[in-house]
Amino acid sequence: MVAVEAVEENVLLKASSFVVVGIPAFNEEESIARVILEAQKFADRVVVCNDGSTDFTTEVAERLGATVIRHRKNLGYGAALQSLFEKARLLGADVLVTLDGDGQHNPQEIPRLIQPILNGECDVVVGSRFIDKNGTVEMPKYRQIGVKLITKLVNGSAKNGVSDAQSGFRAYNSRAMECLSLSEMGMGASIELLLELKKFGLKLCEVPISCKYKDSSGLKTSTEHPIAHGIGLLASITKLVVEDKPLLFLGLPGALCLVLASIFGVWMLELYTSYHQIVTNVALASLGFTIIGFFLVMTAIMLYAIKRFAEKVNH
Repeated sequence: MVAVEAVEENVLLKASSFVVVGIPAFNEEESIARVILEAQKFADRVVVCNDGSTDFTTEVAERLGATVIRHRKNLGYGAALQSLFEKARLLGADVLVTLDGDGQHNPQEIPRLIQPILNGECDVVVGSRFIDKNGTVEMPKYRQIGVKLITKLVNGSAKNGVSDAQSGFRAYNSRAMECLSLSEMGMGASIELLLELKKFGLKLCEVPISCKYKDSSGLKTSTEHPIAHGIGLLASITKLVVEDKPLLFLGLPGALCLVLASIFGVWMLELYTSYHQIVTNVALASLGFTIIGFFLVMTAIMLYAIKRFAEKVNH
């Protein structure tokens, strides 16, 4: 992963590059207009995915000239991103920029975000709030801690991982748009995309961005409950990591359970030989570890087989 220095905001975009800005939106009628108008200055097309909104998000977006994708019901952030990717591919976009519709991201920073792609430096650019201290000025401390924890989990032992795994302000080139696909419907999609990058050997860069957490009236731009958001993300990370390496995260614990089952089984036999009596607790422990271990090992083998089959199909 390479950190890219910020470029001037008035950078000239390549005339031959078709830039699409995609905005996932759910009940954003109060903020979507400003986001669209600002984004249109730096995009050939602005596409809004109205993810089951019950307000006037669609009407506002259409009046301002944005292309609107409609979900009949709220499917989640990942589903909205998937629709935006599909639409960008259909439009023949050279670059897709995604940013939130709640006003947290500054569309004026789009040129900075896409410049590394236009320069051929990388396939995907992530706008990070943690490269520059200005990016976290308005960010509550609990959110900073939460994002850093999730980022650490995503990076694992990698020395050059991302600094902001939860940023929704990103840019993708055409190769990335073709390769990347999503199965996560919720907020875990941002994590899934980062994990997918490694599978396809796509190069990732980061640039510093700012982020607003309050609008001009002092109200929070984000209305999602932080605890529910955090729990959902941790569940998604667990699911994605287990699916990516089932033999390690399921097979190994399963094997350990079977070893423990054998130990308790031998102990039970020794006790029976000595006292001609089955000790219930020891017997139950042996049986319990056997069932759990067998279930984990079989699940790991099946997931690994499915993963290998999917990889062969994709290649």
